[in-house]
Amino acid sequence: MARSSAGRCTRGRSAIPELPEVETVRRELAPWLTGRTVLAVERVDAPEGPKTAGLERAVGQRIEAVTRRGKFLLLPLRPPTPALASSAVGDELVVHLGMTGVLSPRPPAAHLRLVLRLDGGDPDTLYVQDARRFGRVLVVPRGDYRALPTLAAMGPEPLGDAFTVAAFAAALARSAQPVKAFLLSQRPVAGVGNIYADEALWRARVHPASPARALSRPKVRALHAAIREVLAAAVELQGTTLYDYRTVNGEVGAYLEKLDAYGHDGDPCPRCGTPLVRSVVGQRGTHHCPRCQRRARVRSAAASGGRAARGRRETSGPGGQR
Repeated sequence: MARSSAGRCTRGRSAIPELPEVETVRRELAPWLTGRTVLAVERVDAPEGPKTAGLERAVGQRIEAVTRRGKFLLLPLRPPTPALASSAVGDELVVHLGMTGVLSPRPPAAHLRLVLRLDGGDPDTLYVQDARRFGRVLVVPRGDYRALPTLAAMGPEPLGDAFTVAAFAAALARSAQPVKAFLLSQRPVAGVGNIYADEALWRARVHPASPARALSRPKVRALHAAIREVLAAAVELQGTTLYDYRTVNGEVGAYLEKLDAYGHDGDPCPRCGTPLVRSVVGQRGTHHCPRCQRRARVRSAAASGGRAARGRRETSGPGGQR
């Protein structure tokens, strides 16, 4: 009988929306918000601070597009005056959903933080709900991410052309961190979080605690492919809903039932049948197969030199000649 992810994966779990969830939200927001002007910003329960800095600057500006970078939504703004639009860098509305952020044209029953009033026909209001207040909605000069260091240092988009095996291998080779923790840093590749890191590592047969620089080239290629495959499949199913995540239209993500590793501690590995185990890597709950995903170790220089010397002796002929 096929196992179900729903009960086990949501037990005691919470998750930050990752690339598939944020991309789903972007796709739903883009046709609605693009071209609309922000008429007013209402702080219902969101005092001025770093997470909501500069919001009032959005008033009177037109939303040019809804784009995404990793787990961030980026909405470039254009001032109403042509002279200002051509002479200034322009502003950008930056949104990060945190753990419980929901954007909707419908007012929520609770935890409403911000309201953006828009021109045009109905729906003409964007409601920002955030139960745990980890989200961010702020306005910055376009492309100026000094207040957002994760965004500033983010790696390439995993589904774009810049995410090559060579670039990924070079990034991994520079880090001694556990490979899962390094993925979660967003530096080697953008948008991968706790759920999809576990899924990609399981698919590639890579132990999450292996040092990033210890991965062999075949493992790097396998992990690169797995990241692309898992994220593309999750985008098609509108992401994964554990608790809070909803699309703009109020729907849940359908990838929950496709999870192979995340949340399945104690269940048999779909590949070999060994019970999956849960551990902590980089302060995050982590799920892997102890049989399929063996931990890689960095070879010491002395050990590598010794092996190389033995290899030369074994291949040398009389007098040390090959």
